[in-house]
Amino acid sequence: MELSDLTAWLDVFRGKGSWITQVFLVVLGTLLASYVQRRLRLRLQRRLERTRTPWDDAVVEAIGPPLTWLIWVVGIAFAATIVHRATGAAIFEAVGPVRDVAVVAITVWFLLRLIQRAERNLVAAAEARGEGIDRTTADAIGKLLKASVIITGALVALQTLGYSVSGVLAFGGIGGLAVGFAAKDLLANFFGGLMIYLDRPFAVGDWIRSPDRDIEGVVERIGWRLTTIRTFDKRPLYVPNATFTQIAVENPSRMTNRRIYETIGIRYDDVDRLEAILEDVRRMLAEHPEIDHDRITMVYFNAFGPSSLDFFVYTFTKTTKWAEYHRVKEDVLLRISRIIAAHGAEIAYPTTTVHVPEGLRIHGMSPAEPGRPNDGEGPAQE
Repeated sequence: MELSDLTAWLDVFRGKGSWITQVFLVVLGTLLASYVQRRLRLRLQRRLERTRTPWDDAVVEAIGPPLTWLIWVVGIAFAATIVHRATGAAIFEAVGPVRDVAVVAITVWFLLRLIQRAERNLVAAAEARGEGIDRTTADAIGKLLKASVIITGALVALQTLGYSVSGVLAFGGIGGLAVGFAAKDLLANFFGGLMIYLDRPFAVGDWIRSPDRDIEGVVERIGWRLTTIRTFDKRPLYVPNATFTQIAVENPSRMTNRRIYETIGIRYDDVDRLEAILEDVRRMLAEHPEIDHDRITMVYFNAFGPSSLDFFVYTFTKTTKWAEYHRVKEDVLLRISRIIAAHGAEIAYPTTTVHVPEGLRIHGMSPAEPGRPNDGEGPAQE
């Protein structure tokens, strides 16, 4: 039933009451309709929460406030039409266009809420089933759908107001050049964000760092203009997306293993024990349950150091978690130290040996007792 049909139906009863009474009845009916739909929606929502489908819950949650506003917009527009016919006031001539634009805006609002809640429900349902889901991709698809809905709604609203959509698009093509030059940085960040969504060098929750810039932390949010990174001292870092098209980004979160690479030195006095120590360290790593034996493992004598015989340990852990890796590394190093001690050797530390030529006398030492300083009673010897 059209709005004009309802108005004509009320005209039949115009003789039985004034237009004020008609407006009152319309507002009362709008209030009742809003109350009834709210009660029915809440009852339907409680019933649909017991189903496994995430779409029905998303529709019922999204339609609530927009449907209430839609009922009131239509009801108030109907009442305003009655007042316009009764009074002839020129201001009420805008009721029709305003009502149409409001309906389009409410529809866009409903679709945006539906996209947001469907995205949230789908992610929650996938996590509840234990299935992996790419939050970055879901967020990108949601943003693209929202942008499409907003642009389409704006074009429909302009068409409703009597503007030619083709003319608007042509003007947008010409004006887009000027806007592009004026907002090149904004567009660069937009396309930078688009490249992040397409190439996916990192996702929300990844630990990233850049050797080119002082950027390191966990990705919290990827927007169309900025990417929010939480540094390890818990400060938020806001990086324009265009920056990621010009720098190298390292993503440690996607590593397959963590590496242990340490150089250890023993004393030169323990050179005859070195070979046995290396064999025991190799055996220990081969039997260690938290070392990845599918990766290369090397333990070799490496160099004659200034004060030590240096050998290196090169291996990979199974875990990639930061704290767990350090626990495994600590265990490996302690085991190596026990192996060295078990062979009667010692870990070297920097030392300096001074060789004094035979017959050299130090000023202030007694000739009879070279190891004792002169007590001052005899002459000093040189």
